[in-house]
Amino acid sequence: MAYAALDDITTLYSEDALYVADRDGDGVADVAAVERALDMASGEIDSYLGVRHSLPLDEPFDPILTQFAVDIAIYRLALARDVLSDEHRRRYEDTIKHLTKISEGKAAIKLPASSDPETGEAESTAPRPIVMGGPERMFTREKMRDI
Repeated sequence: MAYAALDDITTLYSEDALYVADRDGDGVADVAAVERALDMASGEIDSYLGVRHSLPLDEPFDPILTQFAVDIAIYRLALARDVLSDEHRRRYEDTIKHLTKISEGKAAIKLPASSDPETGEAESTAPRPIVMGGPERMFTREKMRDI
């Protein structure tokens, strides 16, 4: 499932951003190429998110994933058409850096609260405290002194 659609590109960057998808030079973006690039961008995003999250993610997606998918897709389209600019490269590199931080646990994405199937209550996505317990220790300093 793609995190972005053609409309998201025009919403974020306007129609002008689609010049990178004009395959035949007629001034109109090749819709199939854009959709393919967005699908591949979503797959690239999943390769980072899959380290920390179960996939596929439930909708609604964090809006930052839409931004990431658009930036990756535009980068790939520009690279294929040989019209890559420094701005395209910078956006792509910034996206990859952020995705790397997410996969390392240094950054997070907002996930929709999932509900418990038995109770129907929303489960918290906040970090849970670590609870440790167990039996009394067999070997302590005091017990070992008597031996």
